[in-house]
Amino acid sequence: MKSYLAKKNEVERKWYVVDAAGKPLGRVASQVATILRGKHKPVFTPNVDTGDFVIIINAEKVVLTGKKLDQKMMRHHSLYPGGLKETPYREVLAKKPEFAFHEAVRRMLPDGPLGRDMLKKLKVYRGAEHNHEAQKPEVLELKY
Repeated sequence: MKSYLAKKNEVERKWYVVDAAGKPLGRVASQVATILRGKHKPVFTPNVDTGDFVIIINAEKVVLTGKKLDQKMMRHHSLYPGGLKETPYREVLAKKPEFAFHEAVRRMLPDGPLGRDMLKKLKVYRGAEHNHEAQKPEVLELKY
């Protein structure tokens, strides 16, 4: 018996809506990364993007447990000496909660062109409204 290998043009994609209000950032991000990657499907193939589209709403109401709001830092470097920039997650979630979700999921996906293609299927919104009603997304209840 031969193994089934998915083809890029044969993959059927669904749209899901995830409400992040009151849920931990990392737990939501890890489950969303699994759906974007397609690991929940029986036709999962590691070298093919078999994932579905995910819409995250209420990103501003996400929760960080413990003292992470003040102690955990979002870091990036300018590639110049002394160019490390650190911002506490309290500031990041206040100014750009969409970016915090985007980065959390991006770092859980593979590096390279395949991971970038998977990340394009993620849509993050600050409030409860999104403009993807035409795709008829299903509400997805996450395990956390």
